[in-house]
Amino acid sequence: MGQKIHPTSYRLGVIYGWKSKWFSSESYSQFLREDTMLRSFIRKRLSEARVDDIEIERSGKGNDISIAIHTAKPGMVIGRGGAGIEDLKKEIEAKVLKNQKRVKIAIQEIRQGWLSSAVVAQGIASDLVRRIPFRRAAKQAIDQVQKAGAKGVKIRVTGRLNGAEIARKETFNWGSIPLHTLRANIDFAQAPAHTTYGVIGVSVWIYKGDVFERVTESAGAGGADMISEIKKVAHERAS
Repeated sequence: MGQKIHPTSYRLGVIYGWKSKWFSSESYSQFLREDTMLRSFIRKRLSEARVDDIEIERSGKGNDISIAIHTAKPGMVIGRGGAGIEDLKKEIEAKVLKNQKRVKIAIQEIRQGWLSSAVVAQGIASDLVRRIPFRRAAKQAIDQVQKAGAKGVKIRVTGRLNGAEIARKETFNWGSIPLHTLRANIDFAQAPAHTTYGVIGVSVWIYKGDVFERVTESAGAGGADMISEIKKVAHERAS
């Protein structure tokens, strides 16, 4: 089971909280579609900023949206005098939300970029685009992750590696990756590398250690509010 399922969804509600914190009994599909579009737009717009995670919260009827962007390069996102955030906010409201909802953006810096699977995957993908040999890119990344204090890392690259005629996959490991252990804090991410030979997929697993507490207070709050709201709606429908 642990080998097939996404490591984050497997541990959701156990050691991880939800990345979208809202509840809607009528507009669920619309909000879900908007969240997907928001994340896709932000990652494409900030492709060079090494975005690790995007958290979305909604208040009221969902018209007020708060977006927290975790990035390894906050200066690139904020811009000079905060101009970058304002431009990003205007683009999101105009292109994604069609000026129908209000957006607040908060930027949070990642202290240990080499412990973020998303940042590592994006870095390897960038190296592959610049025609750096995939083995060198992967081994350099493993060395940096090891120095950052991780307990294990696995990197898999898939596609026409080094321009080979037949696509294949190569896997690089260091340490342990206990995929079946629910309390294991395993960060997983994927990134595409668009090369002249086609798209090469990069997958990264980073094992940071075990977590013996349930979801964090900040992450669990959204889940608790969501559960209470679900119970409230179920009670209203029953009555």
